[in-house]
Amino acid sequence: MRKMRRDDRQLAHEEAVAILKKGEYGVLAMMGDEGYPYAVPLSYAFDQGAIVFHSAVEGHKVEAIRKNPKCSFTVIGDTEVLPGKFSTRYESVIAFGNARELKGEEKHQALMALIQKYSPEFLESGEKYVLNAGVKTVVVKIEIDSLTGKARR
Repeated sequence: MRKMRRDDRQLAHEEAVAILKKGEYGVLAMMGDEGYPYAVPLSYAFDQGAIVFHSAVEGHKVEAIRKNPKCSFTVIGDTEVLPGKFSTRYESVIAFGNARELKGEEKHQALMALIQKYSPEFLESGEKYVLNAGVKTVVVKIEIDSLTGKARR
C-alpha cells in the first residue's frame, strides 16, 4: 500500500481501530460495471478484526464483490468545519482488503455483531430476527490487508 503523504497526521493503529469501531456507517468502494468505480454507503460492524455488513442477495454490490473481491472501506469519524481557518478538524480511516460471502456460523456471528452494534437493547428479539431473515440476506466480511487512520485535531 502507498505511504501516506501527510504522515504527520497518521494515527496509531489502535486509534484507527477505535474510529472504525465507533463509526455509524462507511463507504464501500469496489470495481463496478464497465470498469467504473462503484462506492456505496452502508451500515457495518467491526468484528474480530474484520468489517462485516449485510446486503440483498442480488444487486450491483454483491455482483461486484463476486467479480473482484478487492475493495476499500472508508469511515469518517468526528468532523468540525473551522470557517475562520478555512479548514476542518477531522478523523477518518481507510481499509483495503478482500471481501467474501459468509455462510453458516460465520454468517450468524456477523449478523449478531450488527445487532449488537445497532440494537444492543434488543439482543433476544434480534437473534430471532436473524434466524428468520438470515436466509434472505447475503453477509460479507472484509478481511483487512491494510488499515490507515488520519486526523487533524
